[in-house]
Amino acid sequence: MPGNSERRGKRVVSKKGAAKGTGGKNRQSLAGRGRTLPADERPWHKGYSGDEELPQKTARKQANELRAAAAQGRAPKIGQPGTKRTAGKGPFGAGKKAGGTATARVSPGRKSVQPKDGPELLVGRNPVVEALRTHVPATALYVAIGIDMDERVKEAVRTAAERGIAILEITRAELDRMTGGVLHQGLGLQVPPYAYEPFEDLLAAAKEHTAPLLIALDGITDPRNLGAIIRSAAAFGAQGVFLTERRSAAITATAWRTSAGAAARVKVSQVVNLTRSLKACQDEGFFVVGLDADGETPLYDLEAAVGPLVVVVGSEGRGLSRLVGQTCDLKVGIPMVSDVESLNASVAAAVTLAEVNRRRTH
Repeated sequence: MPGNSERRGKRVVSKKGAAKGTGGKNRQSLAGRGRTLPADERPWHKGYSGDEELPQKTARKQANELRAAAAQGRAPKIGQPGTKRTAGKGPFGAGKKAGGTATARVSPGRKSVQPKDGPELLVGRNPVVEALRTHVPATALYVAIGIDMDERVKEAVRTAAERGIAILEITRAELDRMTGGVLHQGLGLQVPPYAYEPFEDLLAAAKEHTAPLLIALDGITDPRNLGAIIRSAAAFGAQGVFLTERRSAAITATAWRTSAGAAARVKVSQVVNLTRSLKACQDEGFFVVGLDADGETPLYDLEAAVGPLVVVVGSEGRGLSRLVGQTCDLKVGIPMVSDVESLNASVAAAVTLAEVNRRRTH
């Protein structure tokens, strides 16, 4: 074959000249798209007044959409002047139905955000079984398809069926999405939000007793401590418990389970300001006692225990806050024989309520 065109590794040098720039026929590509339109001139913007002439491309798209909508007998999916509704979001805007009712729109594969007072999902085989044993209110039991049916799963399904709780089989992937990736072991129990008692009603109901007893919680953040205190309140005859809305544990499924069902018998209220609520109790004739490791009065010398009483339990770490401590009529300490710094908040509440009950029954 003539020449060396078949020689391997040959080096070919281009005979072309320098590459052309964009100064010739492509000069227009550098011109840009012109000025940025202000809001009142953008048909898709909420600030568009509707008086300006539509750009040719936008007008053509809207005309095509109007013709297609008329042929199909539906409302056109085009923007309206002065609104945020844009093409493709429906005649009533994104995420809205007729009449203006808003509905949530969740992207595929994204977890829907639960409202603050929405239902809670308790997960895990042991927690679910314990919650069902203690009659925690529940609306649905979620069971993953293909789950290993051990004794706990069988008991959960059987108990839910006996209590009339809906049993729903879903895929493990769906349960993963609902729990946000938390280890669930194939079981989830949906618990409705707790119905708190209005503080005024709680106070009025307590006053109907000869020796009313209330418990106030100042910054209890552990739901297990909250549930244990509610359980002690039910055991020793307290009429109710009230706590703050912020910086405090709420009645969750964990608190329900720890209370061993007592949360269904003891009324619980949430208040905005604990100091103001304690002063309201004092105005109604209650004696307010705060539990403090350095209290000036030993618990066993509390003579006011036989009358209307409010026992204030401080937080697990710092105890009573300054304003709450100043509002209390008396600070009481629990005598201890060892050098233990302090008792757990729920244990201290149980010891105090037991002593109050002893004085009232003897």
